[in-house]
Formats: sequence, C-alpha cells, structure tokens
Amino acid sequence: MNKQDLVEIIGRCTREVLPGLDSHVFRESDRLVQLGANSIDRAEIVMMVQETLNLSVPRVELFGPTNVGELADLLLHKLHGR
Repeated sequence: MNKQDLVEIIGRCTREVLPGLDSHVFRESDRLVQLGANSIDRAEIVMMVQETLNLSVPRVELFGPTNVGELADLLLHKLHGR
C-alpha cells in the first residue's frame, strides 16, 4: 500500500459521510473541514479508514494532520510500523 492508495481510501470514506462529493477528485492538500466535514464527520471518516485498514491509532495522534496527505502519511507510517 502506498500514499496514493491511502488518499483514495480516505476519499472513499469521506464520500460515504459527506454527500455531494461524488465527483470530487481528492488531493493530498484537501482539508476535510474545507470539504464540509465537522468534527463528528472527521472522527467518523478517520474511524472508517482505520477499520478499512484494520488499524488502530490513538486518538491523540490523529489531531496532528491538517490535510488528507498528512493523514495518509501518518496512517502509512503506522501501517509500516506494525
């Protein structure tokens, strides 16, 4: 799995939570809040991504990433560090 794979997974989970993003092409620079996600939406998206990856990351570590690319980097690091 690479970073682009993770960006696609994040995009797929985001589309499930936020209606109206079906045609949006997700980029690493996208910020979930700018796409319309409130804090509950963001928590749900991250939870769905973790479930998809069969991964558990402490919540405190998930506060750092500011965009989709940074979130993908964090998750990729956690996947490779298992």
